[in-house]
Amino acid sequence: MAGETQDNVWPMPKFYFSVDLGDGETVSFQQVEGLESESQVIEYRHSNSPAFAPTKMPGIARVGNITMRKGMFTQSSKFWDWYEQIKMNTIERRTVTVALLDEVGDPKMTWTLNNAFPTKLTGSDLKAESNEIAIDTLELAYEKLTVAEK
Repeated sequence: MAGETQDNVWPMPKFYFSVDLGDGETVSFQQVEGLESESQVIEYRHSNSPAFAPTKMPGIARVGNITMRKGMFTQSSKFWDWYEQIKMNTIERRTVTVALLDEVGDPKMTWTLNNAFPTKLTGSDLKAESNEIAIDTLELAYEKLTVAEK
């Protein structure tokens, strides 16, 4: 049958991860989105090229913003405190680490976001008829993404 000869190599599940916001404390998030990096494409064709098409080469690398969501708890204002520093024109840039963990909690893959700072913080919508939990959404901008396997 299919799969019976499969060895013990399986893909990592994506639900067991940790986030360090650069202050040494692990924060439990429900969702992390936007771990991406891309290179812009430069197209060039010199005037006497025999090919009637441009040459493509890699250009400047770009990273997007990362969005993280977590449950809202009382006595948990560390995101707002970090965000408030932007208003005072003193942006505290941090190195944020997202780690994908194995079944015993050891990191197997890490994404490191260099020079990260909050750009948007959204509190939960409030509905009297709902039975959902309150969710904070934190959006971070960063300058460089490094991916490492352990």
